[in-house]
Amino acid sequence: MRLDHVSYAVARDSFASTVQWIGSALGAGFVDGGVHPRFGTRNFILPLSGGTYVEVVTTLDHPAADRAPFGRAVARRAAEGGGWLGWVVSVDDIAPVEARLGRTAAEGHRVRPDGFDLRWKQIGLLELMEDPQLPYFLQWLVPDEERPSAGPRTSTAIHGLSIAGDAAAISEFLGEPADHPLDQIDVTWVEDEEPGLVSVEFTTARGPVTI
Repeated sequence: MRLDHVSYAVARDSFASTVQWIGSALGAGFVDGGVHPRFGTRNFILPLSGGTYVEVVTTLDHPAADRAPFGRAVARRAAEGGGWLGWVVSVDDIAPVEARLGRTAAEGHRVRPDGFDLRWKQIGLLELMEDPQLPYFLQWLVPDEERPSAGPRTSTAIHGLSIAGDAAAISEFLGEPADHPLDQIDVTWVEDEEPGLVSVEFTTARGPVTI
């Protein structure tokens, strides 16, 4: 299993300041990712070394934000004060995940500021909303060079994730060993009042940074 990206959700009034804060902490600038019309959200992204990226996302004043699972998940996390929404696993074929979860993946897209229509399928938001420790799954429908993680302009990379939850439950959900569920990313299980992604550890040119 490969980590695709981590997602940080905030309210609209703190969206710009959060993008600036995380970018400053990591020593790299975000780029405008565009609007997700089917989910009622928009994001800024930071491509990282190692083929992953950070997403800062917020809701739009749009009916889709109240209907789509992703929009609802972002709104709920923002209402809680904002923070890490979750971690996202990339798969080459989402069909086995659809079969296991018993439903069809949602199709998503956003038109980047350069006009390219970025498309993908995703599934698992309902499980994430019930149990925030769980990731959701994504299959990109565009070439590798068009994915948000392509062309990083920084040496900053994700080193590890700290997750509050049950390692066995995540192992079963992913179908991967509990002691190393992700390729090339360290996962540490921690105690916290609420389950979910607690923090992300980055390597940067200025040393390690934890957010």
